[in-house]
Amino acid sequence: MSESMIKAYHRLLTEKKLSCRELTQAYLQAMERDNPALNAYVTPTPDTALAAADAVDAKIAAGDAIGLLEGIPMTLKDNISTDGIRTTCCSKILENYVPIYDATVWELLKSQGAVLLGKTNMDEFAMGSSCENSCFGGAHNPHNTGHVAGGSSGGGASAVGGHLAVYALGSDTGGSIRQPASFCGVVGLKPTYGAVSRYGLIAYASSLDQIGPITTSVEDAAVVFDAISRYDEKDSTSQGRSGEPVSSTLAKGITGMKIGVAKEYLDGVGEDIRQSLEEAMKQYESLGAEIVPFDLPSLKYALPVYYIIACAEASSNLGRYDGIRYGYKAENYTDVNDMIKKTRSTGFGEEVKRRILLGTYVLSSGYYDAYYKKAQNLRGSIVAAFEKAFAQCDVMLAPTVPTTAFANGSAVSDPVETYLTDICTVPVNICGLPAVSVPCGMDRQGLPIGMQLIGRRFDEEGVLRAAYAYEQISPAFPKAPFGVTL
Repeated sequence: MSESMIKAYHRLLTEKKLSCRELTQAYLQAMERDNPALNAYVTPTPDTALAAADAVDAKIAAGDAIGLLEGIPMTLKDNISTDGIRTTCCSKILENYVPIYDATVWELLKSQGAVLLGKTNMDEFAMGSSCENSCFGGAHNPHNTGHVAGGSSGGGASAVGGHLAVYALGSDTGGSIRQPASFCGVVGLKPTYGAVSRYGLIAYASSLDQIGPITTSVEDAAVVFDAISRYDEKDSTSQGRSGEPVSSTLAKGITGMKIGVAKEYLDGVGEDIRQSLEEAMKQYESLGAEIVPFDLPSLKYALPVYYIIACAEASSNLGRYDGIRYGYKAENYTDVNDMIKKTRSTGFGEEVKRRILLGTYVLSSGYYDAYYKKAQNLRGSIVAAFEKAFAQCDVMLAPTVPTTAFANGSAVSDPVETYLTDICTVPVNICGLPAVSVPCGMDRQGLPIGMQLIGRRFDEEGVLRAAYAYEQISPAFPKAPFGVTL
């Protein structure tokens, strides 16, 4: 059972057993000591953090009430815009880019007194599953630094798993919150598409991207989700969320809940992972839930559909990085075309260039119908298949990733094999569904295993309630040997 760190720190602050400055300094000192080993942070923001902490302390000293997230040290993925703070997407092409506006999620959290410790590492432009595509080098797994933190939100998962932040915000295009959360032994929530504003999130694939929290407990994920799931007129896809806060519904129990398990999700998963999931199913039955097995044959199309659509949208979104408007610009060139070509060739990393080329190819004349249009049609079929499946169950249970964290360097040496690890996460993005990854065991190497719970659109309450019920009876797993100890 994982304790809510947010509530624990909130209690210490309100009871004046700990000042916000003391709490923040403890995290900054831990960052200074442990970040060289984890490489979770790429842009620390100590001055911003301490200024926010002092404002919270002044409020407490004046006798004013503070909100749950006020004074809580946190971090943002480096593709979330922060006014006046470097935001690079961990790419050379944006190495010195400083936004002049805040992303809506950061605007919301800042207005609630959040303490920003810094910007965290990621795969360049969120393209990757290991965090090793970063121009700053990859983030490392806090349970074993010889293994990756996962991607693309690897820095946030490493920071939270390594206790260098209470929570992080990441983005999830095909599993980029859930996969690193699984690898690092923490909770990662990918909300319904449209539940959280994407304004100020530097785009990878606009119909798939979604911002969500990475935390050490399900309750904390719910608290942060409640804070950021607001309607935003600046995002045309935003719907926000109405009704009571999700965090207040977690303890309702799951008696009678039908938890679906598609056999296709379990094909090819590691033995340790299969055993952990089977044990979790037994625990759910002991809690009064019903396990409902079913077939989901459309799942086999999800990976090719995802990579065609995501790469096509990436090739369009990344067309703006030309060396003219902002960002990196090649120094030696003969004319404008040569400048753009050299800027993009040297400014983008290999994985980003690979996906731009794939996307441009599937959108090109003669191939559009054969690839992109067909992928969009299949996307509709996958959406329909999931809707049909949810007629049989309330929530689906699946592995988050078929493997545990792979060794450093293996993803770079075999990118296609790494793409295959996304098989369990990408269907959620294709369909715009909510899903959460929660720790459900350790493998024989001592690396965390993640279980994924998937819900209907805008049913974050259902997936988080199921996750919370499991978390309450699951055993405590070994703590990573890093970070704050207060």
